[in-house]
Amino acid sequence: MSKKVRNILIGLAVFGALALLLYQIPTIQSRLEWRYEVWSTYIKNVVEPVGKMPTPMPSTPFATFTALPPTPTLVATELSTPTATTQPLPSQVSLQTGKYELQGINNCGPATLTMALRMYGWDGTQNDIAKIIKPIDKDRNVNPDELRYYVLNEAGWLRAEFRVAGNVNLLKRLLAANYPVIIEEASTLPPQDANGPNDDLWDAHYLLITSYDDSQSVVTAQDPLRGPDKKIPYDVLMKDWKPFNYLYMVIYLPQDEEEIKSILGVNWNADQNRQNALAIAQADTITDSNDAFAWFNLGSNLVYFERYAEAAQAYDKAFTIGLPQRMTRYQFGPFFAYYNNDQIDYLLTLTENTYKPINGYYAEEALLWHGYGLHRKGDFEGAFADWNKALKVHPNYCDAEKAINSYIQPIYDLTNCSP
Repeated sequence: MSKKVRNILIGLAVFGALALLLYQIPTIQSRLEWRYEVWSTYIKNVVEPVGKMPTPMPSTPFATFTALPPTPTLVATELSTPTATTQPLPSQVSLQTGKYELQGINNCGPATLTMALRMYGWDGTQNDIAKIIKPIDKDRNVNPDELRYYVLNEAGWLRAEFRVAGNVNLLKRLLAANYPVIIEEASTLPPQDANGPNDDLWDAHYLLITSYDDSQSVVTAQDPLRGPDKKIPYDVLMKDWKPFNYLYMVIYLPQDEEEIKSILGVNWNADQNRQNALAIAQADTITDSNDAFAWFNLGSNLVYFERYAEAAQAYDKAFTIGLPQRMTRYQFGPFFAYYNNDQIDYLLTLTENTYKPINGYYAEEALLWHGYGLHRKGDFEGAFADWNKALKVHPNYCDAEKAINSYIQPIYDLTNCSP
């Protein structure tokens, strides 16, 4: 062997060893795995292109419905009592933030919650959160109830609540009272993260809102993907927030609960909050009958009240107008509506579409409802296969365990069942 060849081999060995050492660094490993996931999914979509969301079969035209009566939550004397929230708000508020957290693979929820908890003295990382609520990196979605579960069970000195029907004024009142706010919004993926040639690049994303400035009409968000102190105009915020029913989450100390109640007012009561959201969505469909997100929100709020037939009609309208490819990857109201309205064929089509290659990974929620659809059709073997696959995607997935326990001799201890 010549000296030149030997030196080349030694160089390659050194390079390989160095690359292996660098791969052991969690941040580098996470980034490389993320790129591999994107590239491999893209190739799959070149072979099997994914199109638009499936359109439901024609159904009964959506009928005008009577809104539910409001649910009283506060007595008149409490409503009339002056509170700090009735005072004029400052034109600008900026909360002191903790250390910024850049998200790992599919980790915007844990990373955003990390930044929020650090403002209350918590000293963990997104990995501490992820290993509890999304133990597999490729799991692309964390639900707000899973974030709340982590706060209540792993940061037990704190409380957390989430509601819908948020708006800029509410954000300002919470921030003025020194409460940062987590919101879920629609986001656009960068072209390099496309999961295929037909990818519409629409995605869901969590942000931590930490300040506002009326002079510029902007809020400031800690964005776990795009960087700290991101300025967002009020109108852009509302547009991107709409596809998620204006969902927001606030974290607070137990002794501050009465202040949170006073800020949220009647929206502290979950039923009244959904009634308000229902009215907002209904008004939006009247303002623009081709607003797919308004119809989707209307369906989701009707599902909350178990008005499944009307919800299915609202979702029919939304899907017919057209929704982003990943819509049911993050919100599952249509699964409830179509199952309970006995539209099983479309439920199966919709859940199958949800875990096609555009998503790059099986969604445990879609597998759960696909299983329920198969069970309704008498395919019990297929149903149990779906539920067991859901448990592989998300170990200890409570809803899959409940599904299995409902139809056979209980095999899981659900005493401490997590979301």
